Amino acid sequence: MTRLLVATRNRKKLDELHRILVSIDLGAVELLTLADVPEYEEVPETGATFEENALLKAREGARHTGLVTVADDSGLAVDALNGMPGVLSARWSGGHGDDAANLDLLLAQISDVPAERRGAAFVCAAALVTPDGGEEVVVGRVDGTLTSEPRGDGGFGYDPIFVPTGHSRTTAEMPAEEKDQLSHRGRALRALAGPLTTALATSTGAN
Repeated sequence: MTRLLVATRNRKKLDELHRILVSIDLGAVELLTLADVPEYEEVPETGATFEENALLKAREGARHTGLVTVADDSGLAVDALNGMPGVLSARWSGGHGDDAANLDLLLAQISDVPAERRGAAFVCAAALVTPDGGEEVVVGRVDGTLTSEPRGDGGFGYDPIFVPTGHSRTTAEMPAEEKDQLSHRGRALRALAGPLTTALATSTGAN
């Protein structure tokens, strides 16, 4: 069976990536995570763009494991903050991955911004790298607005304050499958489906 490495240690993100990749129907593919392969030193996410960071992570995974590797980098771009936190979304409050602190800081920063100027977008770059050096990177984006307080218990990150355009619920209030259909991560991975299917079909599934 062909194997695919999903290069992340974020459990909530991994669950979402797994759901989306399964829905794409890649055939007989075993999905592996960084917890399933020999540990290697992960390089810092030093890219200035989502695309650069996603490629960095996917390249490292393919180089260290010899597996076809998918990685993503994603975040929230807020109009009133000139596109920030952007690539700094996961560590906006200083630490890495403290969802509650990041969300609280962002809400405080836009507390005086009126509803009509609370535009934002979730952006995701998904990168595919093969052991022979093949690379593909795509971007998924969903526009919306930000609420003044968190709503919903689903999702993670900034989901509780993000309402996609044309909807009335935050992405944290949506069932997982509904969110996956319109999310930035879902759009990016579905755009990567063709190249990914081709890469897996020609992969040797090396250890």
